[in-house]
Amino acid sequence: MTSYSVLLKEWRKRRRMSQLDLAVEADVSARHISFLETGRSRPSPEMIVHLSEVMEVPVDARNQMMKAVGFAPRYAATPLDNAAMEPIRNAVTWTLEKHAPYPGLVLDRLWRVVELNGPAAVLFAPLGLAAGNSLLELLTGPTMAQVVENWPEVAHYTMLRLRAESAAAGGIPDLEIAIRELAAHAHAPSDAIVGPSIPTVYRFAGHRLSMFGTIAQFSTVADETLDDLKIELFFPSDEQSADLLTALTSQPQDLQLPISS
Repeated sequence: MTSYSVLLKEWRKRRRMSQLDLAVEADVSARHISFLETGRSRPSPEMIVHLSEVMEVPVDARNQMMKAVGFAPRYAATPLDNAAMEPIRNAVTWTLEKHAPYPGLVLDRLWRVVELNGPAAVLFAPLGLAAGNSLLELLTGPTMAQVVENWPEVAHYTMLRLRAESAAAGGIPDLEIAIRELAAHAHAPSDAIVGPSIPTVYRFAGHRLSMFGTIAQFSTVADETLDDLKIELFFPSDEQSADLLTALTSQPQDLQLPISS
């Protein structure tokens, strides 16, 4: 098992902080930080939590730090179907249902679809995306280039988001692989592109759907499962797209969306 001193130094460097930076932010002496990193001092559980909070270390890594010193893990990893998670499940379901007729879905740490609302199920079914599937597989496969009009720009911003998530978590191999694959297709938008956000513009047979997304995460997280959970909500970028999404919800059986070639 990696020692706490090594883990502390690795996370400090990931956050681009010097020992003095960390000491000032945490209101402890730089000497104590130095002693912790050389193994001359043994941290208390409270100090591990305190320094982790300052460096915004994810809860699973905090548990690893605890175990490295011989302490019990501080944070649980409660399955989402556990009874204790009922208020969380209710909040997620309420958010997705109230977001209709616009699509919304829930992703885990590796961008697997945990749950999605009715509009998202109808919209993404032709792309092969359903609960339990990997969004990363869809993003790195050939389908997106076929159905997304501005795929190079979308791939660019998706790559940046994956890079930020991986860095914040200390490196996630699955995300790093996807980043490298997206890099082959990514292209930063030109100066000619204007607007508050870069929408994803889907081309389905006979339809053009432009959407932008927002990401919601739980605050004051003290559980590994919640720390990894993200709710992605999509909104129409124009009136035509809003009408199409409304039609998807009201008459899904009458509106076929085969992938155009």
